[in-house]
Amino acid sequence: MPPVPVRPGIYKIHAHIIGPSALVTATEHAVKYGAPVITDRQNPLPIEQDWIIEPSESIPGAPYVIHLAHHEGAGLVVQEDKLWVNAVPRAEWAKFMFEGVIGGVKILTEKHLAFRSNHRGAQITLVEPKPEFQETFTLEFVSPLNED
Repeated sequence: MPPVPVRPGIYKIHAHIIGPSALVTATEHAVKYGAPVITDRQNPLPIEQDWIIEPSESIPGAPYVIHLAHHEGAGLVVQEDKLWVNAVPRAEWAKFMFEGVIGGVKILTEKHLAFRSNHRGAQITLVEPKPEFQETFTLEFVSPLNED
């Protein structure tokens, strides 16, 4: 399928997993490649669950980067087929595309690996895409960029 364009802005990224609603969440403690990115229940404070999605460069059709909205220097990186957030230079952030699927979107890396959330609390892994609900996400638009 062709990539789906995404309006630049601040989003909550909902995982489609069994159980209570779960959001893509940056954990608090960094380890080997940064802080693991997991799915978790909605937190009262959005600092770990609000994400900015924006084009990686200002040309039509460019892939997107995703970074924390309240810590703009911390972007998503991929190491060992897992998702991490780390305050590294923007050039080191992973780039993503979005593909429309039944019920939401599939988030794909440039290597065409899909985000997968196996259960609440698990680190998001990157896998060969399959038509499974654990690889489906909903982007909840919170606000445009540069607005509080």
